Amino acid sequence: MAYAIQWVRSLIFNIMMYVVMAIYAVIFFPWALVSPYGALRACHAYASYVRWSAGWMIGLKTEIRGEPPKDQVLIAAKHQSFLDIIMIFSAIPHGKFIMKQILLYSPILGQYAYRLGCVPVNRGKKGAAIQKMLEDVEKGQQLPGQLVIYSQGTRVAPGVKKPYKIGSAVLYEQLGQDCVPAATNCGVFWPRRGIYRKPGTAVVEFLPRIPAGLPKDEFLEKLEAEVEAASDRLLEEAGFKS
Repeated sequence: MAYAIQWVRSLIFNIMMYVVMAIYAVIFFPWALVSPYGALRACHAYASYVRWSAGWMIGLKTEIRGEPPKDQVLIAAKHQSFLDIIMIFSAIPHGKFIMKQILLYSPILGQYAYRLGCVPVNRGKKGAAIQKMLEDVEKGQQLPGQLVIYSQGTRVAPGVKKPYKIGSAVLYEQLGQDCVPAATNCGVFWPRRGIYRKPGTAVVEFLPRIPAGLPKDEFLEKLEAEVEAASDRLLEEAGFKS
């Protein structure tokens, strides 16, 4: 019975999440159309709504640990569910995500991602997209901010091991910026697929930054070791058993 009740609460929460997304998109659209600040405020407001409503509608609290970066850095994060995107974005001033090109054509999401300055990439063309982003920032067409990449390239379920892709290291070298790793246990409570949301406390933890200038191989090895160790610790804290 308890599972059934939570499932119904999760269904209502999911419906409301997308209804509110549409409402916010319409309300903020005129501002977002003329200024990237409008898109930024809309997405921050929506991220705050999702975190707030998850707390009382489905009993899922969210917690940010560590020090979210405010300067221009690369954030290399663990990705387990849509929730960790929401939490990371809500914690930083101007998040921009590396995203698949096809997502740019998604209703609502694609248009706001474009206005935020997210970087849509095709397989094998990430370097060119990043270079254009850097040129646009220098020309004043985009706002500077924190560029977020998911180092494993996709969502990875808790307990599943997947190698870290070289793209994070290439981007780290190309940008010449510090990297802030981020760990999470969000997938325990908000799975990749399905309606059910588990009550508890989902955590995103910003780890100590990795300074710019390391060799790519050394950087990638350090990144994977630190993010995986921290994420495993958070999974254990959440009661996850593989």
